[in-house]
Amino acid sequence: MASCSLIKVAHHTAIRMVVVWLLLLTQLACAADFAAQAFAAKDTRGLVFAVIDKEAATLSVYAPTGKLMAATPVLLGQAKGDENVPGIGTRPISSIAPHERTTPAGRFETEPGKTLTGQTVVWIDYDAAVSMHRLRPSAPDEMRPKRLASPTPFDNRITYGCVNVPADFFDRWILPTLGQKPGLVYVLPETQPAKKLFAFLR
Repeated sequence: MASCSLIKVAHHTAIRMVVVWLLLLTQLACAADFAAQAFAAKDTRGLVFAVIDKEAATLSVYAPTGKLMAATPVLLGQAKGDENVPGIGTRPISSIAPHERTTPAGRFETEPGKTLTGQTVVWIDYDAAVSMHRLRPSAPDEMRPKRLASPTPFDNRITYGCVNVPADFFDRWILPTLGQKPGLVYVLPETQPAKKLFAFLR
């Protein structure tokens, strides 16, 4: 009986994983369709650009030609929402409440830069202190490496709003492109239709 129960658990787990992967592939297809529309509308202006799908917790990087270069899971702001809290970029990080930790949606002109401690970042929204950077050491109870490695997007919401990228992916795909010169990042919304933020979709 015990072995039968284990088989049932394994069976249900396998089915769940298949469903999760199908959902993830669907979301990646949505990001690819969005990228194709942005490129066709010449909104990307011949720049390297990236699409961040918050619902799928993925980052896709595209060449100036519109061709997909690479994609990866990422960690995002803990709170669901598409706007920054006014003035959040000037506040101490310790004062930012969990419900304020959003990754803003929209079209952002990025700039490579460094933090006050000298760490390399790609600024998404400089005034709001939202950037894209390598996964860094953090409080053990946040389990950021484990969240990033998990096969689902459901536990990828843990940051203060920045986009945490696997270090090897950042070094191979972000640093030589968006990390060297201005580019574009499109962050897809999760609380409103994308057409409200991106005119080329209308």
